[in-house]
Amino acid sequence: MATQTAPGKIPSLDEKHSGAPVRLSQEAQDAKARSLSNRTLPVSRPRNKPVRLPPGVSLENFETALKELRGEIGDDNVEVNDKPLVDGWYIEHPNTHDAFHIADQEELVSSATVYPGSTEEVQTTVRWANKFGIPIYPISIGRNLGYGGAAPRVPGAVVVDLGKRMHQILNIDAENASCVVEPGVTYFKLYEEIQNRKLPLWIDTPDLGGGSVLGNAIDRGVGYTPYGDHFANHCGMELVLPNGELLRTGMGAMPGPDGTDNPTWQSFQHAFGPSIDGIFSQSNFGIVTKMGFHLMPETGHQSYCFTFPHDEDFEQIVDLIRPLAQKRILGNIPQLRHVIQELSVTGRRKADFHNGSGPMTREEVRAAASKLPLGDCSWVFYGTQYGTPESIAAQLDVIKAEFAKIPGSRFFLPSDLPADHYIHDRALVCSGVPVLRELDWLNWVPNGAHLFFSPIAPTRGKDARTIHEIIVAAHERHGFDLFPTLCVAGREIHYITNIIYDRADADAKNRAIRLMREMINECAAKGFGEYRTHLLFADQVAGTYNWNNSAFMRFNETIKDVLDPNGILAPGRNGIWPKRFRGKGWELNVNDVDLTSIGPRS
Repeated sequence: MATQTAPGKIPSLDEKHSGAPVRLSQEAQDAKARSLSNRTLPVSRPRNKPVRLPPGVSLENFETALKELRGEIGDDNVEVNDKPLVDGWYIEHPNTHDAFHIADQEELVSSATVYPGSTEEVQTTVRWANKFGIPIYPISIGRNLGYGGAAPRVPGAVVVDLGKRMHQILNIDAENASCVVEPGVTYFKLYEEIQNRKLPLWIDTPDLGGGSVLGNAIDRGVGYTPYGDHFANHCGMELVLPNGELLRTGMGAMPGPDGTDNPTWQSFQHAFGPSIDGIFSQSNFGIVTKMGFHLMPETGHQSYCFTFPHDEDFEQIVDLIRPLAQKRILGNIPQLRHVIQELSVTGRRKADFHNGSGPMTREEVRAAASKLPLGDCSWVFYGTQYGTPESIAAQLDVIKAEFAKIPGSRFFLPSDLPADHYIHDRALVCSGVPVLRELDWLNWVPNGAHLFFSPIAPTRGKDARTIHEIIVAAHERHGFDLFPTLCVAGREIHYITNIIYDRADADAKNRAIRLMREMINECAAKGFGEYRTHLLFADQVAGTYNWNNSAFMRFNETIKDVLDPNGILAPGRNGIWPKRFRGKGWELNVNDVDLTSIGPRS
């Protein structure tokens, strides 16, 4: 039975750390209304199961443990997850489970949520977890949607929600063009603060601005300005190790004068000795509580797009991009999208273009695209140049000459297209302004949810064609529309595939699981590995990095067992299992397509 709710007032940044900026309040309201209008699932329903306890912990011991933690950090900062589960939507998202549940909604859930308010309280929580043997799963905001959201990999783990009470911008150094933030600082919040201070600085933001600056970097997310590699542009961390000890990386390892922070902590990333920052990205070796970032000085910029008429142009497009990117003529990491993305970002439903449940035909895509501002085409390239007007004009002359080698290519500036066209939102993102526009493609199907499949391929046309054909064929086999977005750099491509499914459709979810399993295996067989994945596919992806008898994973496990002998910190994250869980049936691999139950398997 469908249940609708009144759109209601969306919390602003002034009211909630994870709220929407005032400048986007109407856009957020409209996005939420569109989402609710296409929902058939009830907002919530009674739970079928009691509280999911941590593995190996009795109810009595669980209650005793929570009582002790409440005494340490406050009653209001420990919540049992025993209420109906609410998927919500992007701005009002859950911290109890994955809002885009590909498994049963009640399967991948926490037992409780903890809200530390300081690094010291994070240390207290970690020591508590060690004492009682309770696995904990830290999140910054919990909007890692498409990759698992706020869900813990081990059902019944305690989610440590860092963002709710730790959301301060600790420093913005205008001279050094850098900042230090806590986990709950979103791209929205950092951008608005820089604007309020009238500083000539940019942030780099991913497609949606509600995520954690710190959390996205730790997961090695990307953006679209010249500072788009978020982890590469971090500078210094403070983190809590699995035993509760505090560590600072980079120049932060050296104390500053008179007990202050080191004055070069956000200036030089590596310091002396081994550079260890990387082992705390995409891992479960520590909880990052503060992180520094370099900010980009503002500059002139010009966004634009090219269209290419034929699917067969794909290989040549990639080969033309490669030297432009290697010579740094292209100003940023551009996006190459299939034209079906032009349909989805309008916020319209698939049913507006297609009858039936199967994927759209190529003829239907062409017919629908012909009515849109960019017209009938196959591929759309979105780019941005930076610098003075003269340098931008010179760069664009070179780029136009190269892309003119493809017959039928066309060039557009934002001024050539209507005010509601997607290019204007790309122009904002590529100049460091976080937006909400990418939410619109979730309206493609009822109860829209998505999985990301994100392999890496070389920037060579023949390799791009190989991986593209694998992904096209897999989507055809399992009956999904293909939404490819390629972030094309000079030497590698992030081929990001967005699998959109209906959360209420058990068959669609099962097909999406099978699709993911097959693409991971088939791409790995050609040497194309994922750089990031949903937590339920992490074991399989990690298993593809198996050179020399899986030396890489054995190295990670060695570190894990030394740092976390009790196996309490995010067991299973990115396929890294502590000794306590390893080899005891928790891993999920290529043949595990039935995800109705997540737990030890024989």
